[in-house]
Amino acid sequence: MNKIPYRYDIVGSFLRSERLKHARENFNNNLISKNELKKIENEEILKLVKKEEAAGLKAVSDGEFRRSYWHLDFLAGLTGVKKIEAEKWSVDFKGVQPKAATLKIIDKIDFEDHEFLEHFEYLNSIIENGVTAKMTIPAPTMLHLIACVRTKEYQPIARYQDDEQLIVDLAMAYQKIIQAFYDRGCRYLQLDDTSWGEFCSKEKREEYANCGIDVGALVKKYVYLINLSIVNKPDDMNITIHICRGNFRSTWFSSGGYEPVAKELFGSCKVDEFFLEYDSDRSGDFTPLRFIKDQVVVLGLITSKFSELEDKEMIKARINEASQFVALDQLCLSTQCGFASTEEGNNLTEDQQWAKIALVKEIAEEVWGK
Repeated sequence: MNKIPYRYDIVGSFLRSERLKHARENFNNNLISKNELKKIENEEILKLVKKEEAAGLKAVSDGEFRRSYWHLDFLAGLTGVKKIEAEKWSVDFKGVQPKAATLKIIDKIDFEDHEFLEHFEYLNSIIENGVTAKMTIPAPTMLHLIACVRTKEYQPIARYQDDEQLIVDLAMAYQKIIQAFYDRGCRYLQLDDTSWGEFCSKEKREEYANCGIDVGALVKKYVYLINLSIVNKPDDMNITIHICRGNFRSTWFSSGGYEPVAKELFGSCKVDEFFLEYDSDRSGDFTPLRFIKDQVVVLGLITSKFSELEDKEMIKARINEASQFVALDQLCLSTQCGFASTEEGNNLTEDQQWAKIALVKEIAEEVWGK
């Protein structure tokens, strides 16, 4: 129970408080300063961390309270990357759509400094009771997917006429990122990634194929990119990957089991752990887990999208089913995603959010012991 990832764990994001939402709105309307917003963010993050600790969590996050998007805010902070307006979102969610924005590569990709380092330092400074500060950032694959693959009008800059140079530069930037977080005390880093959710989707694979994109080759390229990014990670740092099929206002954008990517991803990707979405039949069955080697699998069996609490015995039965492919000692439990991948959050209340966290903890302790 006391080893990363923990038997009951979190993906990372939490519902924003009304005070925080109001402050960000005031900042966007130039009614308060950046420093005033930061002060409120710090105060609300401190309240969140105390709630996480009170809930018995062993890994705590800042809830991604300083972000508008789970991914764009970080990626736009890399050298050579620019966040730009867009007419529509790069994928279609099943219902409401996020505020449209995308990324453009305008120069050599690199990492020099980033405000997220300061975000982690604050989180790490306020934790107590022996808990672990968990940092979440988008996987490097997300920049390539958004700027180069999803964008039909993509025109590479001169340096990236050869896409392999882009992959190398991106991996080198992430090597610097990982070391920078480590130097500031981070020992638990999560790479969030929706590319694999797309590659699991029959419809998305066909759509990419119709655009002349070889998804099989892209899968191999992305495993290579992740592995090159983390190759120099320190031994006492855990790097996990969270695979998602979209999480905005309780909606999603892709469906399909892991089988199309399982052999390459589970068999060859060198991350320490996989956080896998398994809260609905959109994620398929557990048979693709047969390709898992010695990594830990965190089963996302409790949904963060809806308020209804799952039946404990049903979840225990599913854990038992998964253990037919991965040893029970290599399994953990979490929600399938965070509660607010964007600042708008999913369609449930804060009380319902904490009830989900309590259920994860309760089931994990009954399955693996306290």
